[in-house]
Amino acid sequence: MNAIISHGFAPSHKQRLDEVLSRQRADFHHELPVSVETRRDRLDRAIQVLLKHQDDFCQAMSEDFDGRPVLLSKLTDITSAVGALRHAKKHLASWMKPERRKVDFPLNLLGARARVEFQPKGVVGIISPWNYPVNLAMAPMAGALAAGNRVMLKPSEFTPATSALLKSALAEVFDETEVAVFNGGIELGKAFAALPLDHLVFTGATAVGREVLAAAAPNLTPVTLELGGKSPTVVGASADIEQAAERIVLGKMMNAGQTCLAPDYLLVQEGIRDTMVEALIAAAQRIYPDVCGNDHYTSLVSERHAHRLRDLRREAERAGAEIRAGQTCGEDRRFPFTLVLDPADELAIMQEEIFGPLLPVKTWKTLDDVVGFINARPRPLGLYYFGSDTREQRELLDRTISGGVTLNDVIYHVTAEDLPLGGVGASGMGSYHGQDGFRTFSHARAVYTQSSLNLARMAGLIPPYGKKLERMIRQQLKR
Repeated sequence: MNAIISHGFAPSHKQRLDEVLSRQRADFHHELPVSVETRRDRLDRAIQVLLKHQDDFCQAMSEDFDGRPVLLSKLTDITSAVGALRHAKKHLASWMKPERRKVDFPLNLLGARARVEFQPKGVVGIISPWNYPVNLAMAPMAGALAAGNRVMLKPSEFTPATSALLKSALAEVFDETEVAVFNGGIELGKAFAALPLDHLVFTGATAVGREVLAAAAPNLTPVTLELGGKSPTVVGASADIEQAAERIVLGKMMNAGQTCLAPDYLLVQEGIRDTMVEALIAAAQRIYPDVCGNDHYTSLVSERHAHRLRDLRREAERAGAEIRAGQTCGEDRRFPFTLVLDPADELAIMQEEIFGPLLPVKTWKTLDDVVGFINARPRPLGLYYFGSDTREQRELLDRTISGGVTLNDVIYHVTAEDLPLGGVGASGMGSYHGQDGFRTFSHARAVYTQSSLNLARMAGLIPPYGKKLERMIRQQLKR
């Protein structure tokens, strides 16, 4: 996941951040209320940026990764982001409607009314990661713009070509009082997170998420954290093994495993373990006969990341885990699909988010073993189950906690724009996507309208207190 790391940061940049924030906030207050037409126009402009520059963005992402399939980038970054923006535009009017709420007896009978109105918060800051650098910048922007906010965006410095294009392309259609992009490294990231924003979204590594939360705390800035974690995939004895293997491999090897929701480790029912392992290797070899020079496979984002994955594999092998690779490749940043069989729990590969095509495989006898294993670890961002046993499905759902679940596939719950995306604890806090994103970036303002009757006098609420109030309290406590 993304870290706020690297390049220099001049004091003038801090001044620039403060200046833009001040101008955005002033313009926001001047504009209130933000009409549905204005919001739709901003969503439309964001859509047009992606459509106009889609090929440029795909080329930039391929340059940043030193090889990334164009069609993959169009699917995961362009199509997904456009889908989020279009979904928000389509449903915006209904999301903006005030929501009626109940008033308790007897005030409801006496004419009192209650509702919730959804107000924009003001200026939303977005710190986006490198693994899906367009989608994870623009998808939260869809909710922020739909809610009527202004946006300040800090893209990842690990994808410099894409981040530069985001800045120039968005500047073509947005005044910086609407959407402003800031590119830079660790010092800029720290200053950005410390701004007195009205809401801050960070997508990235758990360790960096802690730093972001600490930086935002002095300003009491509301924060949404979309983090990673070790998402387990449970394979039951009732699973269609060939289908499960293909779907797991597809999810794990997409973007070379550099996906926060990728299956991080497998828990396979012990009776089907060997069959499952062979099916996984066969599926990997069928889908990607080779990873070197394969235009349909993605390179790891950096040498540093490749070195880290090699260290994880090496440590596991030295500790006695069996290693099964689906392909061979001599290129450092073209990493093959690799199973790590029965690694010890204390190894780094079972403690850290892998974020690559390494896949540990462990076995289980009873579902109690699975539940205990998952619950003994930090809450995962995703949970996956393969099998037709509805009792197993239900028990796994009822007895574990995770950010989201896909049954009989992996990752796919993120594609449903009407479902919230979010983690729990170490995998994040808060959520966005669809209406949940609109509400995340809105203030739910309670509005109570009192009856024209003198209710205080009728209820005996005006001192001196007496039997009328005593009788009313007694009646309330009896209900």
